[in-house]
Amino acid sequence: MTIFVKNKHTLQVDEFKFRCCIGKKGSTMNKKEGDRKTPKGLFNIENLYFRKDRKKKPSTLLKCVEIKKNMGWCDDIRYPKKYNKLIKIGKNIKHEKLRRKDYKYDMFIPIKYNFKKPATGGGSCIFIHLTKDYTPTAGCVALKEKDFLIMLKLIKKNSKIKIF
Repeated sequence: MTIFVKNKHTLQVDEFKFRCCIGKKGSTMNKKEGDRKTPKGLFNIENLYFRKDRKKKPSTLLKCVEIKKNMGWCDDIRYPKKYNKLIKIGKNIKHEKLRRKDYKYDMFIPIKYNFKKPATGGGSCIFIHLTKDYTPTAGCVALKEKDFLIMLKLIKKNSKIKIF
């Protein structure tokens, strides 16, 4: 099963087409940290992370991980061993906070871009997450919650995402 992001407004799973949004500056083959672009390519996906205090565990074949207060995703180029990985929040390490005040990370799936041996500065925290208004992202792919929940029922652990 492959998730296709064919252009900056369309995500497709099987015959289901959903409106989505991507990075403010489009997509690229040469992703850099902070460039506001979505990486092009074929990538594996990770687990579903969700806020148990806001959402019930959705119906999905993905492994579900509850987001805790101390969870972050490292985007700090000074820490190559932790870069683009799930971390326990520390005082001196820059990170994307996973337990946000807004709704965007109430449910999200990390895209395994720059993942196995991350190139520091090559881009981090690329997720499929929630949106309410399709405002362009900092590089992620975002869907409305109703579409996200349908997608979750269709995909599996070995699903991939292809971004054009």
